[in-house]
Amino acid sequence: MSEHRRKMPPQQPPTGGRAAARRAAQQPVGRRSAPAHDVGTGAPSASYGPASSPGEEQRPYGGRAEARRAAQRGTRRRGAEAGPGGPGDPGGGRRGGGGGRGSGPGRGSGGRPPGKKRIIDYPRYGKYGWRRWMPSWKLVTGTFLFFTASLMGAAAIAYSQVDIPNEALTAKSQNNIYYWSDKTRMVATGSGTNRQIVPFEKIPKSMQNAVISAENKTFWDDSGIDPMGIGRAVWNMAKGGETQGGSTITQQYVKNNRLDDQSQTLSRKVKELFISMKVGGEVDKPEILAGYLNTAYYGRGAYGVQAAARAYFNVDAEKLNPSQSALLAAVLKGATYYDPAGYPEIDSEATPEKNTVRATERWSWILDEMQKDGHLPAAERAKYTTFPKVEKPRKSANLSGQIGYLVTTAKANIKAQFGITEQDLERGGYEIYTTFEKKKVDALEDSVTKILKEYIDPKKRPETDTNVQFGGASVDTATGKIVALYGGVDATKHFRSNADNTGAQVGSTFKPFVLASAMRDGVRDKSLGEVQDASSRTLVDPDKSRYSGKNELKIRKYNGEIWHNEKGEEWLQTNDDDASYKDMTLRRAMVKSANSPYVQLGMDIGIDKVRKAAIDAGLRPDSLVGGEVPSFSLGISSPSAIRMAGAYATFANEGKQNDPYSVEAVKKEGVVIHQHKTETKNPFSPAVANNVTDVLRSVVDDDEGTGRKARIPGREVAGKTGTTDGNKSAWFVGYTPQLSTAIDMYRFDDDETKKNREFQKMYGTGDQPQIHGSSFPSRIWQDYMTDAVESYPVKSFPEPDKLEGAEAVFGGGAASPTPTPTATPTPTETSATPTTAAPTTTPPPTTTPPPTTRTPKPGKTTCGVWGWGCTEDPGDPGGNTGEPTTTPPTTDTPTGTGTPTDDGNGPGGGNGKPGNGNLVP
Repeated sequence: MSEHRRKMPPQQPPTGGRAAARRAAQQPVGRRSAPAHDVGTGAPSASYGPASSPGEEQRPYGGRAEARRAAQRGTRRRGAEAGPGGPGDPGGGRRGGGGGRGSGPGRGSGGRPPGKKRIIDYPRYGKYGWRRWMPSWKLVTGTFLFFTASLMGAAAIAYSQVDIPNEALTAKSQNNIYYWSDKTRMVATGSGTNRQIVPFEKIPKSMQNAVISAENKTFWDDSGIDPMGIGRAVWNMAKGGETQGGSTITQQYVKNNRLDDQSQTLSRKVKELFISMKVGGEVDKPEILAGYLNTAYYGRGAYGVQAAARAYFNVDAEKLNPSQSALLAAVLKGATYYDPAGYPEIDSEATPEKNTVRATERWSWILDEMQKDGHLPAAERAKYTTFPKVEKPRKSANLSGQIGYLVTTAKANIKAQFGITEQDLERGGYEIYTTFEKKKVDALEDSVTKILKEYIDPKKRPETDTNVQFGGASVDTATGKIVALYGGVDATKHFRSNADNTGAQVGSTFKPFVLASAMRDGVRDKSLGEVQDASSRTLVDPDKSRYSGKNELKIRKYNGEIWHNEKGEEWLQTNDDDASYKDMTLRRAMVKSANSPYVQLGMDIGIDKVRKAAIDAGLRPDSLVGGEVPSFSLGISSPSAIRMAGAYATFANEGKQNDPYSVEAVKKEGVVIHQHKTETKNPFSPAVANNVTDVLRSVVDDDEGTGRKARIPGREVAGKTGTTDGNKSAWFVGYTPQLSTAIDMYRFDDDETKKNREFQKMYGTGDQPQIHGSSFPSRIWQDYMTDAVESYPVKSFPEPDKLEGAEAVFGGGAASPTPTPTATPTPTETSATPTTAAPTTTPPPTTTPPPTTRTPKPGKTTCGVWGWGCTEDPGDPGGNTGEPTTTPPTTDTPTGTGTPTDDGNGPGGGNGKPGNGNLVP
């Protein structure tokens, strides 16, 4: 038998059993006992570890505790000798390594990770899992202290390096140059900042204390900065949020008087911080306060307390009383929103009324704070309960005539279009290229002046001809450029531009928006809910559809229910002069400016849809009244002449809308920094827009049309007259293919010191029985537009396309030509209960519109354009004249006019509202 086949003798169990074997295995390398010999046989025991080194003393284990301690000592030693752990655990296992229990190359060892501790213990030594990546409190604290020390060091270096800028470098100011559309110079404004420096001793204590109580109560004691305020400002700007100005008077002084760069950027804010710190430490407090009050902007072009005292109260600064001082301190918060005169051309929220409310609240609060801070005795505070009287704003002589209105409009457009602030503009240095055409501006002013000189005589007729105002604007239909406007007789005498929002309601010139909505959105299905999508609506054909033109028509909701206001009152819609008409097409209703058809049509469409159509055409949402009232469709809102001209331009431009604008470009130091960008929208299809234009052409071309006096020889004209209830305003808005113009007329007292001012009636004005859109406004429009379009090539309006899906709709009780129920959303008005249209045995009304003269025929009428002795002139009483029926056109008998609860102005109305209706309890 071969050597390797021999059977090995059976192995003897180690001395002491399994426990002893384990203890032997746990003994440290090099210290394990020599093989123990069996007492009986003398054979070595089956030890699993290597023999002891020669001469090493054997240490018998004294017990389990000693064996554990020995094993632990051995484990630590092996961990130090083993090196990197094996694949089982990169850091070494807790019990002898990642790959196995033993040590050796590629095997982990027990204990902590290898290597010694570092100065920055991260990732953390001796930690595992997520704890390895969690910074210790020592690391966090050390890092914070390091960065704090670094920041303080950098701040100290920056503080030592910064110099206080020379005040004289920022005291200089520049002109703003405005140019006409042909780039010729119009006017230079700001020939020197309106500022007069007054010494600290001449600034009254009341003014000093008012500003301190309002803006910086700790002024006399602080270091010149507000760390929390600066932190908020820096954080907001760093994350792209709203910018904030300096918080303390010192910071505002530095910003106004020591920094040429007025941008709200992070670098400028940091620069302001260090300069403020240095100014606070090196400049006396009285000098800082005087510097701030002498350089702050108070609005009205006034820099400094002296200029402000003159602008607001016409007194020197040293004569300001605590009440006046409190108002000037209030204005410092922002003149646009706190000057009682208002800036409606900049923001519709900055009207004189709203500004006065805001200014009054802050003025009162500042006086109260002055008392709390011990600056104003209670007895003296009690004397100031009435808001101080404020002077009217004044313009410089070079802004007289229409120039001041043009500049005001351009400035408002710069702020809205490019974000340049009022204070930036006052600092000057801009070249502003406007869209205004001098020839057209002069022509519009001449046309208004003719009427004023020939017909308006306040001395001869003080009761009827005082406070007469005209406004107008002319807009390029393709681009939205404002090429001309008329703001009043003189910008230095009549401050607010009449071309902008004045509060004068537009009357029946609003009806085209109702018609456009009817064609685009359609009327609702009476059997469905209020909110309906396009699939359930019926688009309206203006020539096939018919609505009742009855006087005192009972207005119903779209589903046939009688409309009631919040008091439970019904609404009977009247036409002017109580004229009553047979069922009529919407074209005919527009030509005659009948109210009843369009009020009911608006209810059938939904006032929300009508409002959206007006906004889509270009009117501002904030110029439209709220509420879902019937009279909304009759123009109870008060858009500006600029916006009305722009909205009608949308129809002339085949449904493409461009916002009106007056500034093409802005330069600084010869470089264009802002350029107008056209953003054209398409709210109406060409078919809808062209059909609206076609209907409005009938208003001018038809011999019975209320706009026939606006005809221009050889030109196609579309337009609409408008007159409000009480004869308080009158409009004509019209356009040729290239130019859209709006003219309005009203009476309103300019004296802003009077309370509860109202629009005044115009009965007898200009020695006329009453004023209509077809009288002075349309005459001014015709005279101006004849000159304005003279240089334009003759162009025709596009032929209107067929309205796809439009149907004949019968509303307001108009009889259907068929016995079957129609798409009309309002039933025949035979009772208070809604019913469907009943069959009729009478011949159906013709759907063919009355003949319309398409070619302008100036001179065809026996009435001259400027003639007043015209027996054929229906007078356009709100556009509702001619063809009054001798019998009511429907079977519904009015229940009586009752007593109007709101002066017959219609629900939701106000002064001058063109409701022409009666509320019936």
